[in-house]
Amino acid sequence: MCTVDKLLIKGIRSFSPDNMNVIEFYRPLTLIVGVNGAGKTTVIECLKQACTGVLPPHTRNGQSFIHDPRMANETDIKAQIRLRFLTSSKQPVVVLRSFQLIEKKTTQQFKTLDSTLQTEDPVTHVKQAVTYRCIDIDKMVPSLMGVSKAVLDNVIFVHQEESNWPLAEGKVLKDKFDDIFSATKYTKALETLRKMRLEKTQEIKEKRMALDHTRTHRNTAMKLQAEIQRAEEDILDGEEKICNLDQQIKEKDTALVALKETLHRQSLLMEERQIRSVRREELSKQAAAKLEALQ
Repeated sequence: MCTVDKLLIKGIRSFSPDNMNVIEFYRPLTLIVGVNGAGKTTVIECLKQACTGVLPPHTRNGQSFIHDPRMANETDIKAQIRLRFLTSSKQPVVVLRSFQLIEKKTTQQFKTLDSTLQTEDPVTHVKQAVTYRCIDIDKMVPSLMGVSKAVLDNVIFVHQEESNWPLAEGKVLKDKFDDIFSATKYTKALETLRKMRLEKTQEIKEKRMALDHTRTHRNTAMKLQAEIQRAEEDILDGEEKICNLDQQIKEKDTALVALKETLHRQSLLMEERQIRSVRREELSKQAAAKLEALQ
């Protein structure tokens, strides 16, 4: 658990710019008592300002928060808040916030100077100081303390003029509780999750439709592949049949050639037979004529 250790206030409200009195906070409880105007509220305001960077209400943008230069007969006042606290791991951290109020002819100018965060190396115990912009240190200090800025602002170091916020109207109360418990972040996270769920649901639907189309195309492709395979088998069978028919054709051609040669020989024999028949008739006629002549 983080604990506040010491606080030094210079040039803030009734605290002198030369003040060197350090306020120590004791455990488990520290009571701050004093007459009106002694600076009790200022201590709480400085604790809140050092931790969160938030100025007290009704300070005219910080002008009435700094010690009045006219009361000190000065042209400007440099104020400082130095807070030392221990983190939950007992590591000491010092926050230094500096301000300046310049007295001009007709008005006063409030300035926030650089803020410094000083830490100590837990091994070598060497102090390290780094200067940050206000917006950076406003985030780092609550983080080191382990408490959200909303809790520091509205609960732990709440100003007495703002301490009645639990009795405020419903909307203000809801906003405060949302801020304290970071409900807005959870609400946004839930809304983001809902949007992501809708997007993913739509994406799943599209993917399922694409999957169905892919399955249909795959089934069609498998059917076409089977048909192609059957067609290739039919082609192979056809080619085999063609080869067989070609072989048969060759055999028939060979037989046809043999038949043509046989027919050619037969035709030659028929011609020779006719010739011999004619010759025989002539010889028969000649023989008959010779017989008649002999008689």
